[in-house]
Amino acid sequence: MSVDADPMTSGDTALKPLAPGPVFEIGRGSLRVSIAPQAGGRIAQIRRDGVEWLVGYDKDNAATIAWGCYPMLPWVGRLRRGRFKFAGNSYQLPLNLGGHAIHGIGFALPWSLDAQSPTSAELSLELPDDARWPFGGVARQRIAVGVSTLSMELEVSAGDHSMPVAIGWHPWFLKPEVVEFKPTHFYPRDKEDITTLPLHEASPPPPWDDCFINREPIVLCRSGQHLRLTSDCSHCVVYDVPAHATCVEPQTGPPDSFNLDQATHLGPGMSIRAKFTLEWL
Repeated sequence: MSVDADPMTSGDTALKPLAPGPVFEIGRGSLRVSIAPQAGGRIAQIRRDGVEWLVGYDKDNAATIAWGCYPMLPWVGRLRRGRFKFAGNSYQLPLNLGGHAIHGIGFALPWSLDAQSPTSAELSLELPDDARWPFGGVARQRIAVGVSTLSMELEVSAGDHSMPVAIGWHPWFLKPEVVEFKPTHFYPRDKEDITTLPLHEASPPPPWDDCFINREPIVLCRSGQHLRLTSDCSHCVVYDVPAHATCVEPQTGPPDSFNLDQATHLGPGMSIRAKFTLEWL
């Protein structure tokens, strides 16, 4: 397979407004989670004891890329100029932000609601087999609420074609007063702000827009609440440049993982899965 796509036809579509559309709520006790399937299958808001934890959709935060908590797939972060090679073929994907292809395609497409209960929801997305993503496949996610936990599971399965893949989440947390985390390494960035190798051990000073190797829980504190984030993903991007938000993004590989040989390669019918849990302490 190969793709002949004009990378300039899409423009910065990640900055275009994306309204929530129909929203439904799951929850248990004082933990309430609003889900917007049509807006990239994202969580629109999380409330614990009435305290909102996510940047919600409004006139100041309407861009597709800029609110809620959305799945990133079938790649994460920036894919340099939308180009990569796989199985001996070269590919050019549409560019959606600053001359690069960012955060995959799932966050901008409508998902199907497959199952819903008072405390859980299951959604799915048939991945395209066209210039946007020339491999097809299917994505699924499960969102479940406990007394003090929000659990998310994400899965991408290949269809008839082998494909590279990296998956993760992009939550826009309202600015915490404290961020506690202990990464072991980080990926340096080049002049295009794209992650590169080799890994470095010393963590860069904040503010961050960096990908870290992190296997320990991360704790956010705000409005008198303490939130512990855990994931089976070994990579995590922390983006705390904005004054109003901090993004803590667990993912299975780094940004530009297709070009850094850090992606997972799925054969036909194979799957990759990841988990992300939020626990109020």
